[in-house]
Amino acid sequence: MSAGKSAGKSVDRNTGGNAGMGTGTAADGGGLGRNAGTVPDAGDDTDTVVSDSPAARLQALFEGHRLTPTQRRIAHSMVRRAADVPFLSSVELAELAGVSQPSVTRFAVALGFDGYPALRRHLREVAPAEPAADTASYNEYQQAVEAEIENLRHLAEALADPRPVARAGRLLAASRPLPVLGLRAAASQAYGFAYFAAKVHPDVRLLHEGGTMLHDRIDAAVRAGATALLCFALPRHPREVVDSLAYAKQAGLTVVTVADSAFAPVAKVSDLLLPAAVGTGLAFDTACSPMLLGRVLLEAMCDDLPDAQARLEEFDARAAARGLFTE
Repeated sequence: MSAGKSAGKSVDRNTGGNAGMGTGTAADGGGLGRNAGTVPDAGDDTDTVVSDSPAARLQALFEGHRLTPTQRRIAHSMVRRAADVPFLSSVELAELAGVSQPSVTRFAVALGFDGYPALRRHLREVAPAEPAADTASYNEYQQAVEAEIENLRHLAEALADPRPVARAGRLLAASRPLPVLGLRAAASQAYGFAYFAAKVHPDVRLLHEGGTMLHDRIDAAVRAGATALLCFALPRHPREVVDSLAYAKQAGLTVVTVADSAFAPVAKVSDLLLPAAVGTGLAFDTACSPMLLGRVLLEAMCDDLPDAQARLEEFDARAAARGLFTE
């Protein structure tokens, strides 16, 4: 089945009254805040997606604390392994996060606890969970797949409240043109989103190459009428991405970012952050969750583009006339 036909079915379903991420109460929710099921990232005003889950309660614990880069790394590791953290020693958590054991102790103190044992006791109360299933018998490839499945479960929990994604969809649909930024490891995510978005959005501009021209292209988009920018930001986070998002905000764009963590370096320069964890079990990170979140954003954007269905049907007709796809 062609991409156009697949996306067309999505638009048909939502137009027909789907109460998920389409228009209606969720899409009319206005600004995001605690009542909308979001929590500001520690140290800034960025909106992040959370749900009533162990991972969400951990994120709420970190709210309002200005964390150092090392502490954000610990927090990120704890959120990703929310089911296991209450059972880990400080040494085990340090190994998981790739930091020193004293760093874990300082992290606990920064959160207001006497030390890590007090933090762990608190975690067992606010984020109770059974230890994760034993995967010791899995080989490294199976473990990588299992880790990605867990990342997708976390994403599903976050999407229990569709309002942040619906808001992002409205912002992206309204921006003409729509710049989509992704450099280095995130370039493929930006390309994939831009490829499909161009089938329903009248003017999508892919920014997947860095350099001195990047700010010029952001300026050109603003002059042409852009109001929002979508960024895919994955580890390792290039400094150029952070600088470019700060520049985009100064230029008046609303920055929507899909990042690997609510504590990613791009959080402080994003207006709406949608976290989707990456897998780290192989030599190179895997990004199934960010890719799926990108497709969810496409769906939400289609909900706010009244002519999306007509554009998809036109594309299918032209593709058939050209014999573009083999069936």
